[in-house]
Amino acid sequence: MTDAVVLFDTLPTANGKRFGVATLNAPASLNSLSVAMVRLLTPQLRAWAADPQIVGVLLQAAGEKAFCAGGDLRQLYQTLRDCGPNRNEYAERFFGEEYELDHLIHTFPKPFLCWGHGIVMGGGVGLMVGASHRVVTEGSRVAMPEINIGLFPDVGGSWFLRRAPGRTGLFLAFTAAQVNGSDAIFCGLADVLVPHARKAQVLEAIGATAWSGADRADRALLSRILATAAEGVERPASKIRAHYDTIEALMAGESLADIAERFARFQSEDAWLQGAVQAFAKGAPSSIALSWELWQRVPRMSLAEVFRLEYWAALGFCAHHDFAEGIRAVLVEKDRNPKWQPARLADVTQDFVDDHLKPRGEMAPELVPLR
Repeated sequence: MTDAVVLFDTLPTANGKRFGVATLNAPASLNSLSVAMVRLLTPQLRAWAADPQIVGVLLQAAGEKAFCAGGDLRQLYQTLRDCGPNRNEYAERFFGEEYELDHLIHTFPKPFLCWGHGIVMGGGVGLMVGASHRVVTEGSRVAMPEINIGLFPDVGGSWFLRRAPGRTGLFLAFTAAQVNGSDAIFCGLADVLVPHARKAQVLEAIGATAWSGADRADRALLSRILATAAEGVERPASKIRAHYDTIEALMAGESLADIAERFARFQSEDAWLQGAVQAFAKGAPSSIALSWELWQRVPRMSLAEVFRLEYWAALGFCAHHDFAEGIRAVLVEKDRNPKWQPARLADVTQDFVDDHLKPRGEMAPELVPLR
C-alpha cells in the first residue's frame, strides 16, 4: 500500500468516459483530514472539473472504520500554543484551504458521489455534505462534535445545519450528538442509505453506464443507480425524527439563556437524548455562544459568505483560550477535563462573541464557484 494520503484513480465507463476516484488513505488516523490531503484533493478536483473525459467523481476512504473522523488538529495545536493571540499563519492556511476545498465540492459542476461509511464527523461531514450524491450506510456514525474541543461546527456547518428541519441542526451543534444514516438523511446531511456490501454493485453500475457529460442528465442517472442499490433496505430508526417534538421544545425561542435553562432541567429515560443534553452541559460555553450567534447571522447569507464568516470565526477561536484547551483535553493529554474560559455560559459577553467574529487573517479562502 502506498504511503500517499490520498490515492487517485479513474473508473472507465461504457462510452469511454471516466469517473475520477479519490480515496482518503490514512485509515490508522480514521482518515482525519490533513493539510497534505487538502493540498492533493483541491488541484485534482479542479483538474477533473475541467476535463471533458471525466464525467463524475467518487470520494471514498480506505479502511472499514471511518470515512473521515474530522480535521487533523495535532500540528495546529502546536501553533496555537506558540502563537497565542497573535497572528497564526498556519491556522490561516489550515482553515482557508480546507474551506476552499469544501466550497469546491459544494459547487462542483459534475456528479459528485461521496461514500460516507463509518465515522463521518466534523471535517468529514464538511467533505460529504457538499457532494451532489451523499451515501450513508448501516455503519455510518455522523456528528459535529466541535463543542467538545472548544470550536464551533465549521466547514459550512453554520450553513447546512441552519437548513436542517426545524431546529434539529442547532441541537446537533449544541450537543455533538452522534446520529445514524437515517438521521443524516432526515437532517439533510445525506441523500440515500445503501448497504456497504452493495458498494461493488454501485461501482459496477457506474462503469456499465453511458454518461452524456451533461450535468443534470448525469446526476439523474447517478440518482437512479443509487436508488436501485438502496431498494429493499430497512433503514435504522431515526432518533432525531422520533424525538423531533422534544428537540423543538428544547430549542424554542430567541433566548439562549432560556434554552440553556431548559437543558439544565431536562430529564429523559432515553439514553441517547439524555446523553446529548449532558454533552451540552460539558461543552465549551464559548462554542455554544458562537454557534448561537452564527445561527442568528447566516439565514440570508450565501454559502461563500458563510464560509468567509466561519473563516474569521475559526481564526477568532485560534486567538482565544478554549480551542487549544479543548484539543489538549480531548486529543493530546486526553484527560477529558477541559478548563473552559469563560467557565459559564452566563459569563460570555457580546464583546467576547464579537471579537471572535472580527475579520482576521491574510490568506482568506478562494471561494469561486466552478459552475
